[in-house]
Amino acid sequence: MPANNFSSVSIGWMAIATGIASILALVLIILFFTIGQPFGTLNDIFNGIAGILSGVLAWMLYTEYHAKSPLSDQVALIFALVGALVVVVGSILVIFQITGWVLAGLYTSAGNALIGLWLIAFCYSMQQSSTLPHNLVIFGLVCGVFMAVGLIVIPGIFAGTDTMESAPWYINIGYLGFLGTYILYPIWTFWLGQILLSMS
Repeated sequence: MPANNFSSVSIGWMAIATGIASILALVLIILFFTIGQPFGTLNDIFNGIAGILSGVLAWMLYTEYHAKSPLSDQVALIFALVGALVVVVGSILVIFQITGWVLAGLYTSAGNALIGLWLIAFCYSMQQSSTLPHNLVIFGLVCGVFMAVGLIVIPGIFAGTDTMESAPWYINIGYLGFLGTYILYPIWTFWLGQILLSMS
């Protein structure tokens, strides 16, 4: 499956790298809550790395598949790139102690939600194609929906919510987006990567 600018191998390895970064972010946040620092800072770093890799992956997939749905894929790519930027901003805010972890986490959640919107759009555009397996496409749609739940935290960002005590009820619902980001999304990226590598 030749790509316009990238081979299926390079896209496949990028997908796997994205999944690895997301899994490491999950492991590190668990270690932070069980052991403490420096695992919190490492989690913030890998959140940012996963965001950047997601943006690169979206760009590579756009290059490969945009001819199937040019306009919607352009909009979806913008969601992914802006989402990656917002995730990185969240990491920077907490690493450099510009804000607390709650507000920074809202940025991370919102950024990943935008990446989820890209995933929904990408998988939707691939539904009528036989290029990728139907099960992978459907799983990507489900994953993207879970990630997109994080959009509900955006009012908390504008309100400057930075403590759990001051967080409105919908913030906890927004954190469900991390189920998609930390668990479902890595499964999808690993699956995608394996399929693309097998096509080479």
